[in-house]
Amino acid sequence: MIKKSILLAAVATVGVAGVAEARDQIRIVGSSTVYPFTTVVAETFGKKTGMPTPVVESTGSGGGFKLFCAGLGVEHPDFTNASRAIKSSEVETCASNGVEAVTELKVGYDGIVMANAKSAPSLELTKTQIYLALAKDVPQDGEWVANPYTKWSDIDASLPDAEIEVLGPPPTSGTRDAFLELVMEPGCESFAECEGLEKADFKARAFTLREDGRFIEAGENDNLIVQKLEANPAALGIFGFSFLDQNMDKVQGTVIEGEAPTFENIASGAYPVSRPLFVYVKTAHMGVIPGMEAFLQEYTDEAAWGPEGYLSDKGLIPMPDAERAEYRDAALNKVDNIN
Repeated sequence: MIKKSILLAAVATVGVAGVAEARDQIRIVGSSTVYPFTTVVAETFGKKTGMPTPVVESTGSGGGFKLFCAGLGVEHPDFTNASRAIKSSEVETCASNGVEAVTELKVGYDGIVMANAKSAPSLELTKTQIYLALAKDVPQDGEWVANPYTKWSDIDASLPDAEIEVLGPPPTSGTRDAFLELVMEPGCESFAECEGLEKADFKARAFTLREDGRFIEAGENDNLIVQKLEANPAALGIFGFSFLDQNMDKVQGTVIEGEAPTFENIASGAYPVSRPLFVYVKTAHMGVIPGMEAFLQEYTDEAAWGPEGYLSDKGLIPMPDAERAEYRDAALNKVDNIN
């Protein structure tokens, strides 16, 4: 755990307090996946308290940490959403800029889905097949070659005779990070050619997506991906479960490793592509930027993130009771728990 310097903390707090009057509205950045959940909490908070509704921006997890860790004071955000845990390098950046006390609030779980338009045939894929469809280079006869697959049926004759076209998140997205780790990495590991590779070589083979137009970076706006899938039934999109859940009339989820991306399958752990979601709190701003404590109380209220809460209705998979209690206590007691 990063140890706070008493002097630095005091100076930082005074610095924030001295300009607090310049901003009476909470500012939140980060993950596009967590964005809809935090936005609903922010709107509920504003209605309940009469305080200004927090400003929530979708910048991607990596972009959010960059803004969050840039420093203390009203010009910097108070919270950042993330669809992956903070990296050690980001912890170090935070500390180097005086952001030494950070609380990690896990808010629930989510599945990463591949989906296509309901007007198209539904798909069932394995991680190996997805890897072969999206990797820049793939193994063939003991060698690594530029990905030659242009149709799904090129990979497996049982798959559709359709062009491979997948819309996905950019490198700044936590969804992309998680997709690489949960799908592309095990997909690569299923080939003997990946065994024995040095760490850097393995990462290059497992995590480098093709750049020939078959994989298309579609930005941080997952709603835009849904719209593009409607317009192009031949394409697949990669995004968080909540966007599938909220657009069931337009798109359908792909079965992966024999499991459909449903609320129940993600909650039980049966669906193989799931991950935790987080909100990170800049604790030096608490008590200075108005409403931060009350906002956290709203987020961690059972009526919000509990099994019957309004976030569940939006597609968030609730944590078990004990885990919710643990993270709620950490957030409300300003526990520096990122190490």
